[in-house]
Amino acid sequence: MSVKSLRLLVDIGHPAHVHLFRNAIRIWLERGHSLAITIRDKDLTAELLSLYGFQFSVASKARNGSFGLAVELLEHNWGVLNSALRHRSQILLGTSVSITHVARLIGAKSIVFSEDDADVARTFVRLTYPYAHTIVTPTCLNEDHGRKHVTYRGYQKLAYLHPNQFTPDHSVLDKMGVKRGEPYFVIRLVSLQAAHDAGESGIKISTLGRLLQVLTKKGKVFITSEKPLLPEFDHYRISIPVTDIHHALFYATLFIGDSQSMALEAAVLGTPAIRFNTFAKRCSALLELEHQYGLTFGFQPVEEDRMLAKVDELLNTNNLRGCWQEKRKVMLSDMIDVTPWMVNFVENYPSSLYKYQRNKHGSKTIIY
Repeated sequence: MSVKSLRLLVDIGHPAHVHLFRNAIRIWLERGHSLAITIRDKDLTAELLSLYGFQFSVASKARNGSFGLAVELLEHNWGVLNSALRHRSQILLGTSVSITHVARLIGAKSIVFSEDDADVARTFVRLTYPYAHTIVTPTCLNEDHGRKHVTYRGYQKLAYLHPNQFTPDHSVLDKMGVKRGEPYFVIRLVSLQAAHDAGESGIKISTLGRLLQVLTKKGKVFITSEKPLLPEFDHYRISIPVTDIHHALFYATLFIGDSQSMALEAAVLGTPAIRFNTFAKRCSALLELEHQYGLTFGFQPVEEDRMLAKVDELLNTNNLRGCWQEKRKVMLSDMIDVTPWMVNFVENYPSSLYKYQRNKHGSKTIIY
Protein backbone atom coordinates (compact mmCIF):
# COMPACT_ATOMS: atom_id res chain seq x y z
CA MET A 1 0.00 0.00 0.00
CA SER A 2 1.40 3.37 -1.02
CA VAL A 3 1.04 6.01 1.70
CA LYS A 4 1.74 9.70 1.29
CA SER A 5 4.86 10.72 3.21
CA LEU A 6 4.03 12.57 6.43
CA ARG A 7 5.99 14.84 8.76
CA LEU A 8 5.26 13.57 12.27
CA LEU A 9 6.40 14.88 15.64
CA VAL A 10 6.15 12.58 18.66
CA ASP A 11 6.38 14.27 22.06
CA ILE A 12 7.36 11.90 24.89
CA GLY A 13 6.94 12.91 28.51
CA HIS A 14 7.51 9.64 30.37
CA PRO A 15 9.50 6.41 29.86
CA ALA A 16 6.22 4.50 29.38
CA HIS A 17 5.51 6.65 26.31
CA VAL A 18 8.80 5.55 24.75
CA HIS A 19 7.39 2.04 24.75
CA LEU A 20 3.95 3.20 23.60
CA PHE A 21 5.34 4.75 20.41
CA ARG A 22 8.62 2.95 19.69
CA ASN A 23 7.23 0.20 17.45
CA ALA A 24 5.02 2.65 15.55
CA ILE A 25 7.99 5.02 15.10
CA ARG A 26 10.06 2.24 13.54
CA ILE A 27 7.25 1.40 11.12
CA TRP A 28 6.71 5.04 10.16
CA LEU A 29 10.42 5.47 9.52
CA GLU A 30 10.53 2.29 7.44
CA ARG A 31 7.63 3.60 5.37
CA GLY A 32 9.45 6.82 4.58
CA HIS A 33 7.78 9.26 6.91
CA SER A 34 9.81 12.05 8.51
CA LEU A 35 9.94 11.87 12.31
CA ALA A 36 10.93 14.36 14.98
CA ILE A 37 10.98 13.31 18.63
CA THR A 38 10.88 15.73 21.56
CA ILE A 39 11.07 14.72 25.20
CA ARG A 40 10.52 15.81 28.75
CA ASP A 41 13.83 14.75 30.27
CA LYS A 42 12.52 12.54 33.09
CA ASP A 43 13.91 9.33 34.59
CA LEU A 44 14.96 6.89 31.85
CA THR A 45 13.28 8.57 28.86
CA ALA A 46 16.47 9.74 27.15
CA GLU A 47 18.35 6.54 27.97
CA LEU A 48 15.59 4.35 26.53
CA LEU A 49 15.34 6.33 23.30
CA SER A 50 19.11 6.16 22.87
CA LEU A 51 19.14 2.41 23.50
CA TYR A 52 16.45 1.95 20.86
CA GLY A 53 18.50 4.05 18.42
CA PHE A 54 16.22 7.08 18.13
CA GLN A 55 17.40 10.67 17.80
CA PHE A 56 15.54 13.25 19.88
CA SER A 57 15.69 16.76 21.26
CA VAL A 58 15.05 17.79 24.88
CA ALA A 59 12.14 20.20 25.12
CA SER A 60 12.26 20.56 28.91
CA LYS A 61 13.76 19.19 32.11
CA ALA A 62 11.37 17.59 34.60
CA ARG A 63 10.42 19.80 37.55
CA ASN A 64 8.32 19.20 40.66
CA GLY A 65 5.75 21.25 42.55
CA SER A 66 2.94 23.41 41.17
CA PHE A 67 5.17 26.38 40.32
CA GLY A 68 7.89 24.19 38.84
CA LEU A 69 5.40 22.32 36.67
CA ALA A 70 3.88 25.60 35.44
CA VAL A 71 7.31 26.90 34.47
CA GLU A 72 8.13 23.59 32.83
CA LEU A 73 4.95 23.66 30.73
CA LEU A 74 6.00 27.01 29.26
CA GLU A 75 9.50 25.69 28.65
CA HIS A 76 8.16 22.50 27.08
CA ASN A 77 5.74 24.39 24.83
CA TRP A 78 8.64 26.50 23.61
CA GLY A 79 10.86 23.48 23.00
CA VAL A 80 8.15 21.60 21.08
CA LEU A 81 7.31 24.73 19.09
CA ASN A 82 10.92 25.21 18.00
CA SER A 83 11.25 21.56 16.97
CA ALA A 84 7.93 21.55 15.11
CA LEU A 85 8.84 24.71 13.19
CA ARG A 86 12.26 23.39 12.23
CA HIS A 87 10.80 20.06 11.22
CA ARG A 88 7.71 21.54 9.54
CA SER A 89 5.59 18.97 11.35
CA GLN A 90 2.12 18.21 10.02
CA ILE A 91 0.82 15.98 12.82
CA LEU A 92 1.90 16.15 16.46
CA LEU A 93 1.41 12.98 18.55
CA GLY A 94 1.77 12.13 22.20
CA THR A 95 0.29 11.97 25.67
CA SER A 96 1.10 15.63 25.90
CA VAL A 97 -0.33 19.03 26.74
CA SER A 98 2.18 20.85 24.57
CA ILE A 99 1.35 19.20 21.24
CA THR A 100 -2.19 20.57 21.41
CA HIS A 101 -1.03 24.12 22.08
CA VAL A 102 1.75 24.08 19.50
CA ALA A 103 -0.36 22.47 16.77
CA ARG A 104 -2.92 25.29 17.10
CA LEU A 105 -0.14 27.87 16.79
CA ILE A 106 1.47 26.43 13.65
CA GLY A 107 -1.59 25.14 11.80
CA ALA A 108 -0.77 21.46 12.34
CA LYS A 109 -2.98 18.72 13.79
CA SER A 110 -2.64 17.09 17.21
CA ILE A 111 -3.60 13.55 18.20
CA VAL A 112 -3.55 12.91 21.95
CA PHE A 113 -3.25 9.31 23.15
CA SER A 114 -4.43 9.02 26.75
CA GLU A 115 -5.16 6.13 29.11
CA ASP A 116 -5.82 8.13 32.27
CA ASP A 117 -9.38 8.66 33.47
CA ALA A 118 -10.51 12.24 32.99
CA ASP A 119 -11.68 12.53 36.60
CA VAL A 120 -8.22 11.48 37.84
CA ALA A 121 -6.00 13.47 35.43
CA ARG A 122 -8.12 16.60 35.73
CA THR A 123 -5.36 19.15 35.19
CA PHE A 124 -4.08 17.33 32.11
CA VAL A 125 -7.57 17.08 30.65
CA ARG A 126 -8.35 20.74 31.33
CA LEU A 127 -5.14 21.91 29.67
CA THR A 128 -5.21 19.46 26.77
CA TYR A 129 -8.58 18.21 25.57
CA PRO A 130 -10.15 21.57 24.57
CA TYR A 131 -7.24 22.23 22.18
CA ALA A 132 -6.66 18.70 20.83
CA HIS A 133 -7.83 17.94 17.30
CA THR A 134 -8.28 14.27 18.19
CA ILE A 135 -8.37 12.36 21.49
CA VAL A 136 -7.68 8.60 21.46
CA THR A 137 -8.47 6.45 24.51
CA PRO A 138 -9.24 2.81 25.32
CA THR A 139 -12.92 1.89 25.50
CA CYS A 140 -12.56 0.93 29.16
CA LEU A 141 -12.44 4.60 30.16
CA ASN A 142 -16.15 4.83 29.25
CA GLU A 143 -15.90 8.54 28.43
CA ASP A 144 -17.32 10.68 25.64
CA HIS A 145 -15.38 13.74 24.50
CA GLY A 146 -17.45 14.42 21.41
CA ARG A 147 -16.80 14.01 17.71
CA LYS A 148 -13.03 14.30 18.04
CA HIS A 149 -12.87 11.35 20.47
CA VAL A 150 -11.84 7.92 19.12
CA THR A 151 -11.80 4.73 21.21
CA TYR A 152 -10.19 1.34 20.65
CA ARG A 153 -10.51 -2.01 22.37
CA GLY A 154 -7.16 -2.38 24.05
CA TYR A 155 -4.61 -0.82 26.38
CA GLN A 156 -1.60 1.36 25.60
CA LYS A 157 0.65 -1.37 26.98
CA LEU A 158 -0.52 -3.69 24.19
CA ALA A 159 1.31 -1.41 21.75
CA TYR A 160 4.49 -3.13 22.93
CA LEU A 161 3.40 -6.15 25.00
CA HIS A 162 0.91 -7.75 22.62
CA PRO A 163 2.30 -11.15 21.53
CA ASN A 164 2.72 -9.77 18.00
CA GLN A 165 5.08 -7.12 19.41
CA PHE A 166 6.76 -8.87 22.33
CA THR A 167 8.58 -12.20 22.62
CA PRO A 168 9.83 -13.03 26.13
CA ASP A 169 13.55 -13.75 26.34
CA HIS A 170 14.51 -16.16 29.12
CA SER A 171 18.15 -15.03 28.95
CA VAL A 172 17.09 -12.30 31.38
CA LEU A 173 16.98 -15.02 34.06
CA ASP A 174 20.73 -15.59 33.72
CA LYS A 175 21.30 -11.85 34.15
CA MET A 176 19.22 -11.96 37.33
CA GLY A 177 20.87 -15.09 38.70
CA VAL A 178 17.59 -17.02 38.59
CA LYS A 179 17.16 -20.61 37.39
CA ARG A 180 14.42 -21.61 34.96
CA GLY A 181 11.26 -22.27 36.98
CA GLU A 182 12.69 -20.74 40.16
CA PRO A 183 10.14 -18.44 41.86
CA TYR A 184 10.96 -14.76 42.12
CA PHE A 185 9.08 -11.55 42.79
CA VAL A 186 9.29 -8.01 41.43
CA ILE A 187 8.43 -5.02 43.63
CA ARG A 188 8.07 -1.58 42.04
CA LEU A 189 8.29 1.65 44.05
CA VAL A 190 7.48 5.00 42.44
CA SER A 191 8.20 8.53 43.61
CA LEU A 192 4.60 9.82 43.23
CA GLN A 193 5.91 13.22 42.11
CA ALA A 194 3.78 13.69 38.98
CA ALA A 195 1.18 16.46 38.84
CA HIS A 196 -1.70 14.01 39.30
CA ASP A 197 0.10 12.33 42.25
CA ALA A 198 -0.40 15.24 44.66
CA GLY A 199 -1.73 13.91 47.97
CA GLU A 200 -1.39 10.26 46.88
CA SER A 201 0.50 7.52 48.70
CA GLY A 202 1.72 3.99 48.12
CA ILE A 203 4.04 1.42 49.69
CA LYS A 204 5.53 2.62 52.98
CA ILE A 205 8.82 1.41 54.41
CA SER A 206 6.96 -0.65 57.01
CA THR A 207 4.83 -2.24 54.28
CA LEU A 208 7.92 -3.07 52.26
CA GLY A 209 9.44 -4.73 55.30
CA ARG A 210 6.38 -6.91 55.84
CA LEU A 211 6.32 -7.90 52.15
CA LEU A 212 9.96 -8.92 52.24
CA GLN A 213 9.37 -11.07 55.32
CA VAL A 214 6.76 -13.04 53.38
CA LEU A 215 8.32 -13.15 49.91
CA THR A 216 11.93 -13.99 50.82
CA LYS A 217 10.71 -17.28 52.31
CA LYS A 218 9.32 -18.27 48.90
CA GLY A 219 11.93 -17.02 46.43
CA LYS A 220 14.19 -14.18 45.36
CA VAL A 221 12.97 -10.58 45.50
CA PHE A 222 13.94 -7.81 43.09
CA ILE A 223 13.07 -4.17 43.68
CA THR A 224 12.89 -1.52 40.97
CA SER A 225 12.56 1.93 42.48
CA GLU A 226 12.30 5.53 41.29
CA LYS A 227 13.32 6.76 44.73
CA PRO A 228 16.42 6.04 46.81
CA LEU A 229 16.27 2.85 48.89
CA LEU A 230 17.38 2.57 52.49
CA PRO A 231 20.73 0.76 52.79
CA GLU A 232 19.08 -2.38 54.21
CA PHE A 233 16.98 -2.74 51.06
CA ASP A 234 19.54 -1.75 48.46
CA HIS A 235 20.80 -5.30 47.81
CA TYR A 236 17.33 -6.19 46.51
CA ARG A 237 17.59 -3.60 43.72
CA ILE A 238 17.27 -5.21 40.29
CA SER A 239 20.37 -4.89 38.14
CA ILE A 240 19.53 -5.55 34.49
CA PRO A 241 19.47 -3.38 31.36
CA VAL A 242 16.39 -1.15 31.34
CA THR A 243 15.22 -2.74 28.10
CA ASP A 244 14.97 -6.13 29.88
CA ILE A 245 12.42 -5.16 32.53
CA HIS A 246 9.42 -6.54 30.61
CA HIS A 247 11.14 -9.89 30.17
CA ALA A 248 11.75 -9.95 33.93
CA LEU A 249 8.09 -9.12 34.54
CA PHE A 250 6.91 -11.88 32.21
CA TYR A 251 8.77 -14.65 34.06
CA ALA A 252 8.08 -13.29 37.56
CA THR A 253 5.92 -15.32 39.93
CA LEU A 254 4.23 -12.20 41.28
CA PHE A 255 4.38 -8.41 40.85
CA ILE A 256 3.62 -6.00 43.69
CA GLY A 257 3.95 -2.24 43.44
CA ASP A 258 2.53 1.24 43.81
CA SER A 259 3.02 1.86 40.09
CA GLN A 260 -0.16 1.84 38.01
CA SER A 261 1.83 1.53 34.80
CA MET A 262 3.94 -1.48 35.76
CA ALA A 263 0.98 -3.22 37.38
CA LEU A 264 -0.84 -2.94 34.07
CA GLU A 265 2.23 -4.22 32.20
CA ALA A 266 2.49 -7.25 34.48
CA ALA A 267 -1.23 -7.96 34.12
CA VAL A 268 -1.25 -7.93 30.31
CA LEU A 269 1.82 -10.20 30.38
CA GLY A 270 -0.12 -12.72 32.46
CA THR A 271 1.83 -12.18 35.68
CA PRO A 272 -0.32 -11.89 38.84
CA ALA A 273 -0.17 -8.20 39.76
CA ILE A 274 -0.99 -6.44 43.01
CA ARG A 275 -1.13 -2.66 43.11
CA PHE A 276 -1.06 -0.94 46.49
CA ASN A 277 -1.77 2.78 46.47
CA THR A 278 -4.52 5.37 46.81
CA PHE A 279 -5.23 5.11 43.05
CA ALA A 280 -6.22 1.45 43.42
CA LYS A 281 -9.95 1.94 42.85
CA ARG A 282 -9.70 4.73 40.27
CA CYS A 283 -7.94 3.43 37.14
CA SER A 284 -10.45 2.09 34.62
CA ALA A 285 -7.91 0.05 32.65
CA LEU A 286 -6.74 -1.77 35.77
CA LEU A 287 -10.26 -2.13 37.11
CA GLU A 288 -11.27 -3.85 33.88
CA LEU A 289 -8.26 -6.17 34.09
CA GLU A 290 -9.22 -6.91 37.70
CA HIS A 291 -12.96 -7.41 37.52
CA GLN A 292 -13.43 -8.70 33.97
CA TYR A 293 -10.27 -10.77 33.55
CA GLY A 294 -9.01 -11.42 37.10
CA LEU A 295 -5.42 -10.56 36.22
CA THR A 296 -4.69 -7.96 38.91
CA PHE A 297 -5.84 -6.83 42.36
CA GLY A 298 -5.92 -3.34 43.84
CA PHE A 299 -5.67 -2.35 47.49
CA GLN A 300 -5.71 1.00 49.28
CA PRO A 301 -2.94 1.69 51.85
CA VAL A 302 -5.49 1.20 54.65
CA GLU A 303 -6.00 -2.36 53.36
CA GLU A 304 -2.48 -3.58 54.08
CA ASP A 305 -3.58 -6.71 55.90
CA ARG A 306 -5.97 -7.64 53.07
CA MET A 307 -3.20 -7.08 50.54
CA LEU A 308 -0.83 -9.37 52.44
CA ALA A 309 -3.57 -11.99 52.71
CA LYS A 310 -3.99 -11.87 48.92
CA VAL A 311 -0.22 -12.30 48.49
CA ASP A 312 -0.37 -15.39 50.72
CA GLU A 313 -3.38 -16.74 48.79
CA LEU A 314 -1.59 -16.35 45.44
CA LEU A 315 1.60 -17.93 46.74
CA ASN A 316 -0.42 -20.98 47.73
CA THR A 317 -2.39 -21.25 44.47
CA ASN A 318 -1.73 -24.42 42.49
CA ASN A 319 -0.44 -23.81 38.94
CA LEU A 320 -0.56 -20.04 39.47
CA ARG A 321 1.36 -19.25 36.29
CA GLY A 322 -0.71 -21.54 34.08
CA CYS A 323 -3.93 -20.11 35.46
CA TRP A 324 -2.84 -16.53 34.77
CA GLN A 325 -1.63 -17.32 31.27
CA GLU A 326 -5.08 -18.74 30.49
CA LYS A 327 -6.66 -15.54 31.81
CA ARG A 328 -4.27 -13.57 29.62
CA LYS A 329 -5.40 -15.52 26.54
CA VAL A 330 -9.03 -14.61 27.27
CA MET A 331 -8.10 -10.93 27.64
CA LEU A 332 -6.06 -10.90 24.43
CA SER A 333 -8.92 -12.47 22.48
CA ASP A 334 -10.99 -9.35 23.27
CA MET A 335 -8.26 -6.84 22.38
CA ILE A 336 -6.59 -5.43 19.28
CA ASP A 337 -2.88 -5.24 18.50
CA VAL A 338 -2.53 -1.52 19.20
CA THR A 339 0.59 -0.70 17.18
CA PRO A 340 -0.69 -1.49 13.65
CA TRP A 341 -3.99 0.19 14.52
CA MET A 342 -2.13 3.32 15.64
CA VAL A 343 0.10 3.31 12.55
CA ASN A 344 -2.83 3.05 10.17
CA PHE A 345 -4.95 5.58 12.04
CA VAL A 346 -2.22 8.21 11.81
CA GLU A 347 -1.25 7.43 8.21
CA ASN A 348 -4.86 7.76 7.09
CA TYR A 349 -5.64 10.80 9.22
CA PRO A 350 -7.95 12.73 9.00
CA SER A 351 -9.92 10.28 6.83
CA SER A 352 -9.66 7.72 9.66
CA LEU A 353 -11.27 10.24 12.04
CA TYR A 354 -14.04 11.08 9.56
CA LYS A 355 -14.76 7.37 9.14
CA TYR A 356 -15.04 6.99 12.88
CA GLN A 357 -17.30 10.04 13.14
CA ARG A 358 -19.64 8.68 10.48
CA ASN A 359 -19.84 5.33 12.25
CA LYS A 360 -20.20 6.85 15.70
CA HIS A 361 -22.97 9.29 14.79
CA GLY A 362 -24.66 7.27 12.06
CA SER A 363 -26.96 4.32 12.34
CA LYS A 364 -24.27 2.04 13.71
CA THR A 365 -21.35 2.53 16.09
CA ILE A 366 -18.06 0.87 15.28
CA ILE A 367 -15.30 0.91 17.87
CA TYR A 368 -11.83 0.39 16.45
